[in-house]
Amino acid sequence: MAMHRRTGLIAVGIAAMLLGALILAIPTLVDVDRYRPELISYVQEKLGKQVQIGRLSLTLFPVSIHVDDFGVKNPPIFPSGYIVKIAHADAALDVRALLHRQVVIKSLTLDNPVIHLTSDPDGPWNFENPEAKASQRAFPLGVISKVEIKRGQLVASNLLPSDAQGPVFFEAHDISCELENVNLIGIISPSSSSVDGQGSLKASRLSLGAVDASNLNSKFQLANRQVFFTDVKAEVYGGSAVGALFFDLSGKNAAFKTDAKFSGISVAHLLASFQNGRAKMTGKMEGDLALGGPIEHTARPLAGIRGKGHVTVRDGEVPSLQLNANLMKLVRFNDLGPAKENPAAFNMISTDLELANLRITSKRIDIDGYGVDIDGSGSVNVDGSDELDYQGVAQITTPQGFFTRTFARFSGATVKDGKVSFPFHVGGTIASPLFSKVERVGSQ
Repeated sequence: MAMHRRTGLIAVGIAAMLLGALILAIPTLVDVDRYRPELISYVQEKLGKQVQIGRLSLTLFPVSIHVDDFGVKNPPIFPSGYIVKIAHADAALDVRALLHRQVVIKSLTLDNPVIHLTSDPDGPWNFENPEAKASQRAFPLGVISKVEIKRGQLVASNLLPSDAQGPVFFEAHDISCELENVNLIGIISPSSSSVDGQGSLKASRLSLGAVDASNLNSKFQLANRQVFFTDVKAEVYGGSAVGALFFDLSGKNAAFKTDAKFSGISVAHLLASFQNGRAKMTGKMEGDLALGGPIEHTARPLAGIRGKGHVTVRDGEVPSLQLNANLMKLVRFNDLGPAKENPAAFNMISTDLELANLRITSKRIDIDGYGVDIDGSGSVNVDGSDELDYQGVAQITTPQGFFTRTFARFSGATVKDGKVSFPFHVGGTIASPLFSKVERVGSQ
């Protein structure tokens, strides 16, 4: 009896081993790669674009299709290149759906995807398929419960009216992202009005125009041809920023909007990102800023943005505009006290900002320098000319001697409690500002 039991156990063990070996052998016996041409043809028909797939393979635990070297090429109206290239993708399939001859992807992992989004001046984006309908019949994959992106890159740009490639206006690198309920057909269909995915996103570097941010963390949502970055936290030029970023891709011109609060930003590093901005100012900046506008099909896609905010810069220098040195030339006073410090330095600059038509306007500027206080207003062009037009009243905070006060009065200045003040104007350009005294009638 014991012998029969032992023999039965051995038989069961051998059968289990054979079954296990068979299961492990199935992926090699089922050569899914032979179906690659049919799959390419099918996906090309649904996307309306050329598709490449390097290799297909199958695993059973879990049941997954593995895709190597996947790419979707730009449609003919766009320059040659790829909308997306993915080094490796894993799609976990629903076994019960397979038994009913249906393909349902439970989760999708994309490794090293590189995405290039391009907008044509007539409106369409390169990833769109105007023939696609937001239904499972058009592309029977349904909504994917989970999509994970590892080490991704995203680059967005416009074509110029000549259909030549325009400059990049947005890019993100080393992206890691986890999305839920992703609707692929909704993303490629211009008529879709669905929520096409939401989750969290991280990126080691993100750029909007000339402004860079690093180590970004945010929540992320795709919906109605719109992209939302919320609860954004990032490092920006040695400081930090929090806020939100929004893109609308539904119009002929894409548009964006951002609201941010920031602190500890190095002004020198920030300005170095802009043409003619290097070595123009130092200090640490804090404040808030709201920007937005169309992303135009021109060589300067962000030229139409508008915005407003308030910034404060502390403990810095403006080498090209030496406040105290300019005041000395204008009034010839000698008893400067603290103004004998670095003539380019200041304790604090606080100002409001309004950006429109490539011009930054400030209605109230407060500058606390070494021995100099300034209240002013004005504007600067940021269209490349960098023209300055500022005016205000400067006061020497240290009481001056009798002869200095007398000379100042004859020069059109006001003297109160021994302190000299007079109106001024700053013209010229950011690189070569011209500081001049404004004549006024009357003195005290």
